[in-house]
Amino acid sequence: MPELPRAVDEFKRNQHVVWKAFTGLADCCHAAGPLDEKTRRLVKLALAIGAGLEGGTHSAVRHCLDSGITPAEMQHVAVLGITTLGLPASMRALTWISDHLS
Repeated sequence: MPELPRAVDEFKRNQHVVWKAFTGLADCCHAAGPLDEKTRRLVKLALAIGAGLEGGTHSAVRHCLDSGITPAEMQHVAVLGITTLGLPASMRALTWISDHLS
């Protein structure tokens, strides 16, 4: 399991009942349909990028890496956003992805 950022780890410790419900919902959502692990992880990355969520993108990148998804595959997701979200949003996403590649 990817290492959690400090603020999330503190929330998990302080709000363990809420955290358990949140992760249970996430597990149910992942199991709710026919998409395989790799596809689900790339979709979650695209959703976070599209919503402009830095923390969500960082989380999705950690999960992608943990699932064996390559940096090139994640970067391709960001590049695909250029014609939908715009160049600045995709450049921002590429920066967030690269935060976890060094």
